[in-house]
Amino acid sequence: MPKLEAIVPYSRTAKVTSVTDLPTEEAKWCSLKKIAYEDETGKSRLWEMAERRTRGKAGVDAVAIGNIILHPSRPPSTVLVIQYRPPLDAYTVEWPAGLVDADETVEQAAIRELKEETGYEGRVLSISPIVASDPGLTNANMQLCMMEVKLKEGDPEPEQRLDDGEHITRVTVPLSELYDRLVEYANTDRMTVAAKLHHFAAGMHFSKTAGFP
Repeated sequence: MPKLEAIVPYSRTAKVTSVTDLPTEEAKWCSLKKIAYEDETGKSRLWEMAERRTRGKAGVDAVAIGNIILHPSRPPSTVLVIQYRPPLDAYTVEWPAGLVDADETVEQAAIRELKEETGYEGRVLSISPIVASDPGLTNANMQLCMMEVKLKEGDPEPEQRLDDGEHITRVTVPLSELYDRLVEYANTDRMTVAAKLHHFAAGMHFSKTAGFP
């Protein structure tokens, strides 16, 4: 089994030191709500949810950046980011992503986040409809921006522009190896793979191995 220390280049790894209840009045990013609703039979029911507090004028909370890295002498690849996620007490493998600022468009957020987290600059090829992030738990939503990054022979690896407190490792993986690499990461202690990234890779893998066009 691969070792986390061989993948995350830090002298020490992050860890949870305590967990306490969060009063609603202290919450900055989300709040808990109880929903009363009637189901399809007219029966009254209750549901618990977490509500986002940061939705801006774009009407969408976050953007994920699917990206294709094109290089003249290398196979088409994608750049992934690895970072510690306290709710999981684990390091996640994800596509670059982030919240959409109050006055940003989703396209602007995608370009900004890709540059901050990876250093790469690219162009947006497509933007998905608004989709649910975790509909059984939260009203949080997102859009997926597919971006293309074209490199030239000899281009140096660009510098990340990380905010204070961000510790993000970037990894470039050939698309042909993506599924197998994600399986390897998922089998590494204290690592997990973001669902939306795994679904993309698993869909490509299934289509290829099942013989569908």
